[in-house]
Amino acid sequence: MYSVLHDLLADRTGGAVFRCFGPWHFFWIALAAVVFALAVKRPKRMPEGLTDLAFGLYILDFFLMPLAYGEIDIEKLPFHACTAMCVMVFMSRRVKALDGFRASFALLGFLSNFVYLLYPAGVMWHGVHPLTYRVIQTLGFHALMSAGCLSALLFEGGLDRWKRHLAVVAGMTLWAMLGNWAYNSPERIYNWFFVVRDPFGILPVEIAPFVMPILNILLFFAAGMAVCKLIREVRHAL
Repeated sequence: MYSVLHDLLADRTGGAVFRCFGPWHFFWIALAAVVFALAVKRPKRMPEGLTDLAFGLYILDFFLMPLAYGEIDIEKLPFHACTAMCVMVFMSRRVKALDGFRASFALLGFLSNFVYLLYPAGVMWHGVHPLTYRVIQTLGFHALMSAGCLSALLFEGGLDRWKRHLAVVAGMTLWAMLGNWAYNSPERIYNWFFVVRDPFGILPVEIAPFVMPILNILLFFAAGMAVCKLIREVRHAL
C-alpha cells in the first residue's frame, strides 16, 4: 500500500514543469477568482467553508507528506503567516476569546496567501510536474485561503480595528522569530515570515535579523490598511 500511495503522491519530473506565470500558475489564480465569485453569492456560508476546507487540507498534509516525500517537512509547521493564519482563522470562529480578532487574522491570511499565490516560488524551485501532489496541495491551499479570507473581509465586520490588525502582525512576527530560533540550524535556515533573512538578498545576512522583523510589521500593516480602505470603498459602491 505504501508503494502505491508513494508513487501516486511523489514528485514527478520530466515533461511539463510548473513555472511561475506559466499556464498552470494562471489556472490556479483563475480558480481562486472563480471560488471568490462563488463565495460572494453565498456570503453567509462560503467564506467559513473555504477557510475550513483550507484548514482540512493543511492538517491532511501532515499525514500525506510521509507518503509523498518520505518525511514531514518541518517548514510546513505554522510559523509562516499563510499557515499560521489558517489555524487562527479556524480557531477564531470557534473560540470566543479570539472572535474579536477574526478580521485581523483574515486580513493577514489574505495578504500572505495572495502574495504566495501570485508568486509561488517555493513550488517552482522543485521543478515538478504541474499535476503532482506538491503543486496541487500548495496552490489549492493558498487559493482557498485567499478567496475565503477576502470574502470574509468583504462581508464581515472588524475592518476598522487597526490596533488589532497591528497586534496580529506584531504577534505573527514574534511567533515566527520563536520558530526560527527553535528550528534553524547551520544545515537549514527556514526563514519563517522572512524575519531572519531578506528574501530579495538586499540586506546583508548579519543585519537582516535586526531589520526584517520591523520592516515586516511596517509593510504588512501598511498593506493591510490599504486593503481595508479598498474593501470599504467596494462596500460603499455596492
